Amino acid sequence: MHIMEGYLPIEWCVLWAVLSAPCVIYGLWRMKQMIQQDRRVLPLMAVCGAFVFVLSALKIPSVTGSCSHPTGTGLSAAFFGPWITSVLGTIVLVFQAILLAHGGLTTLGANVFSMAIAGPFVAWLVFVALRKSKVGLGLAVFVTAAVANLVTYTVTSLQLALAFPADGSILSAFIAFAAIFAVTQIPLAIIEGIICGLVAKYIVRVKPDILKKLGIIGDDEIAKIQGEAA
Repeated sequence: MHIMEGYLPIEWCVLWAVLSAPCVIYGLWRMKQMIQQDRRVLPLMAVCGAFVFVLSALKIPSVTGSCSHPTGTGLSAAFFGPWITSVLGTIVLVFQAILLAHGGLTTLGANVFSMAIAGPFVAWLVFVALRKSKVGLGLAVFVTAAVANLVTYTVTSLQLALAFPADGSILSAFIAFAAIFAVTQIPLAIIEGIICGLVAKYIVRVKPDILKKLGIIGDDEIAKIQGEAA
């Protein structure tokens, strides 16, 4: 879903960068606050960032000017919320643009908005709603990760449609882009959800204290998940 370097007209590059910047700046402030309160979150934060980097680097060619891939942002959105995830996602996208030619610097704002902001934000809302509804952590993270992936690809389709309307129709272009993405992105979202759900439960088994500190999980559910592995 990374839009490649030089693909978007400059006015759209500027617009998405302007929209993304305040979110990332606020995310930096939230991240600093969290680290100052408890530095024990750093290892898990780093794991979430590495998870985003690895999964989102697994690109499959898709719509011209873009590609399909997992995003990995659902796990971070569930654990740390959308603002901190926007920072982790931005760092990943910068490194991928510079080191892997995956995405681009001129299209960084658009890619940050879709993958590091919009997807994680909607996914986090879903995660909060599921947990308040007493849905188990593994299933909640599975849905959260899949939603983060699908929202990201939907927003990317909209970004491309806005920049390149089909015969003047943004809706027609959006349907065309989304339909092409769906062939690869829907299966990827399901696979990503399964992976993230399993990773979340593994973290509970080996390092539940940080998740408990973050308010993600309670003692009863920790005991239940750890009991499943016994």
